[in-house]
Amino acid sequence: MKKLALLTLSLVLALGIGTAAGKELKIGTLSPLTGPYAQDGTDIKQGVITAVDAFSPVKGFDNVEVLPGDSACDGGKATMAANKLINSGVDVVVGAYCSSATEPAQIPLMDAGVVQITPGSTAERLTHKGYDHFFRMPPRDDVQAWSTVEFLTKKQGVKTIALIDDKQTYTAGLTENIRKFAEDNGNLEIVAHEHITPGDSDFTAVLTKLKRISPDVIYMAVYQPEGSKMIQQARKLDVDATFMTEDAVFHPKFLEVAGSAAEGVYLTFAKAPETPERKAFEEMYKKKWNVDSIGSYAYYAYDAAMVALKAAEKCGCTDAETLSKTIRGTTWEGVSGEIKFDEKGDRELAHIIWVVKDNQFVPYWDPITGKDL
Repeated sequence: MKKLALLTLSLVLALGIGTAAGKELKIGTLSPLTGPYAQDGTDIKQGVITAVDAFSPVKGFDNVEVLPGDSACDGGKATMAANKLINSGVDVVVGAYCSSATEPAQIPLMDAGVVQITPGSTAERLTHKGYDHFFRMPPRDDVQAWSTVEFLTKKQGVKTIALIDDKQTYTAGLTENIRKFAEDNGNLEIVAHEHITPGDSDFTAVLTKLKRISPDVIYMAVYQPEGSKMIQQARKLDVDATFMTEDAVFHPKFLEVAGSAAEGVYLTFAKAPETPERKAFEEMYKKKWNVDSIGSYAYYAYDAAMVALKAAEKCGCTDAETLSKTIRGTTWEGVSGEIKFDEKGDRELAHIIWVVKDNQFVPYWDPITGKDL
């Protein structure tokens, strides 16, 4: 009889009958880990892993697992990577980076009931589709374009601008919005709109054409490393124009690669709050990954993962509906500032104007207040 009882107990333990399975939270990342934008994608992945290290253990969960996915900033690859994450049982996906990858990935993720928080995609239509489980960390393209036009017309007194983009969802969205706000303003004339191909490295023809047109400002709606290469070539050609660009170029690599050529370039990016939490994150990140500087989107990725972790702990859940309600119904304090999502999944976050000075990004002007920084 005793042997029978021991045998039964062995079977129960072996089969897991009557035992409580460990509760697990799975967070997927979706970012370009290969291709020209792999540095930004790696920053995103490392930001998420850093958050998991910082906030684990999560109360109510026995384990938190991070599953990286490679979007390559390509719609088809992003969709395949999203489906792979879904099949792996992820509860939350932090990603993607490029809007052209985030948008197609939305479809399988939303259909599967997976919460998605993008740390980098700014195309405004991403949050106009009625997806209850989709959230965005950075400001939208229209906010960034408005800030740009406000700065150029009210602070700089600029009259003419030339636009360059690479026809991707993000960059084309930016130039489209700049055109709209310039027309509404009436004081800024768009004298040229040129296009490059993603991954290009020689921009001599485009820059030579714009040199002949001689606009007051050339706006580079591109990613990095195209941004650093373009400004280097512009300086060699002695293009006499002010150069301005956006948040995708706001990265330490732009300064590192462009060097002195970056001096005087203006950029739009959200203001960095000086908080103990931000400093603690920076110290932890630099030590963990053995780096001297931190990519901009690592901050947003860290906050995205932090929100997911704390929301799961608060509701004790992983189902998308309850988790999304918890995320939307709570104000979070992040390293990128206060995080409060509206009904569409956007947060109220504005850009400021930065300028490159002595190989550093320096706060320059606030379009909301109209004051120097």
